[in-house]
Amino acid sequence: MPGSLLAMFVGIAIGTLVTLVIVGAFQLRDRAMRSANPQVPAAVTSMLDVLEDAAVVTDASGIVLAASPSSRWLGVVAGRRLAQEELRGLMKLARQNGRSPAQTMRIRVSRVSSDTRLVIGRAAAISDEFIAIFVRDISEQERVQQMRQDFIQNTSHELKTPVGAIGLLAEALVVAADDPDQVRHFSERVSAEADRLGQLTARIMNLSRLQAADELLDVSDVSVDEIVARTVDAHQTTARAADVELVTGGETGIRVHGDARVLVEALSNLVSNAIAYSPEGSHVGIGVKQDEDIVEIAVTDQGLGISEADQKRIFERFYRADQARSRHTGGTGLGLSIVKHAIQRHGGEVRLWSREGQGSTFTIRLPLGGPLTGAVPLKLDKKSKKQREKKKRAAERAAKRKESSA
Repeated sequence: MPGSLLAMFVGIAIGTLVTLVIVGAFQLRDRAMRSANPQVPAAVTSMLDVLEDAAVVTDASGIVLAASPSSRWLGVVAGRRLAQEELRGLMKLARQNGRSPAQTMRIRVSRVSSDTRLVIGRAAAISDEFIAIFVRDISEQERVQQMRQDFIQNTSHELKTPVGAIGLLAEALVVAADDPDQVRHFSERVSAEADRLGQLTARIMNLSRLQAADELLDVSDVSVDEIVARTVDAHQTTARAADVELVTGGETGIRVHGDARVLVEALSNLVSNAIAYSPEGSHVGIGVKQDEDIVEIAVTDQGLGISEADQKRIFERFYRADQARSRHTGGTGLGLSIVKHAIQRHGGEVRLWSREGQGSTFTIRLPLGGPLTGAVPLKLDKKSKKQREKKKRAAERAAKRKESSA
C-alpha cells in the first residue's frame, strides 16, 4: 500500500512537470511568434491611412509592417523594405538612441525613374518592437523658394540693363552735342530703351496685380469673337512685317464671363509670341471651340517648337526657352506667366502642346458662363462700379432738370 501511494504521487508529480513543460513550451513559442511577427495596433494603421505625409512603421529588423499611401508613390517603401539607404540609416539611429535627428535628403521616386524629391526624414522608436519613420516632401517649397530667388535676380538684371544703357547713351549725347546725326541716333536709342523699361515695369506690375488674392476684375458678359477680333486687329501690322499670316476659325457666337481687357491681353501675349517665333511665310492660327461647358481658344504656330525640359518651366516668370531669340525679339520673359495667372483668375487653365521642329499650340480653357468651382471669385472693380453709379445719378439729375424746364 505505501508503495502504491508513492508510485501514485510520483506519477502525479511527473505528470504535473510534463504539463508545466508543455505549457511553457507553448508560451515560449507564442512569444517567439509575436516577436517575429509583431502586430501594429489598428489605431496606428487607421492613422497612417489618412496621413498626407509619408509615414512607415517597421519592426526592429527593418521589415515594413504598415505604411501610409504616399510612402509608396514617393519612393520611401519598396516591397516590405525601406527603399532609401538614408532612411535605413535613420531607422538604425532610432533603434540605438530612441530617435534620430531630422535630416534633409534627396531621394529617387523609383528605380526606373530619374525624378528626385527633396524630403525631410526623421525616425523614432515607439516601443521595443516598433520604429516609426516620417518623411515630408518639401520639393514644392524648394521650387517656390527658387522661383522667388530667380525673380529677384532676374528683375534686378532686367531693370539694370535698360537703365545702364540709358545712362551710357545720355553720356554719349553730351559728347556728341555738336553732331546732329549722332544726337538723333542716340536719342532714338534712348527712346527705345525707355520704352523697353516702361514695358518691363508695366508687365511686372500687371503680373503682381494678377497674383494678388484681392485683385478686382471688371467682369461682364464677353464675346469670344470680340476678344479674337481685337487681338488679331492689334497684331496685323506686326504679322505682315514678319511675313506671317494670321488665320482665325472655329465656332462663333460663344460668350464667357470675365474681364475683356485681361482676356485680350492674355490672348495677345500668345499671338505675339507665335508671330515672333514663326518662320517667314508661315501661318499662326487662332481657333475657338466649345467642349461641353468649356470654351477653348487655341493659338497654333509653325515655329521651332519647345523642348520637353523647357515646357516644364515655360510659364515661370522671366523664363525664356530661347535666350538669344528673346533678346532679339525684345521679350521680357513675363508674357506667358501673365497669361497663366490671367486665365487662372477666370477659373480656367492654359495647356501647351509642342514638339521640336513641328511648332506649338497654346490652348486657353475657360468655363462657359462663369468661374469654375474653386476658382478665385471675380468681382466688379470698385472704381469702375462707382463711376457707373455716378454717371447714372448724373443722367437722372439731367433728366429731372429737363422735365422741370419743360
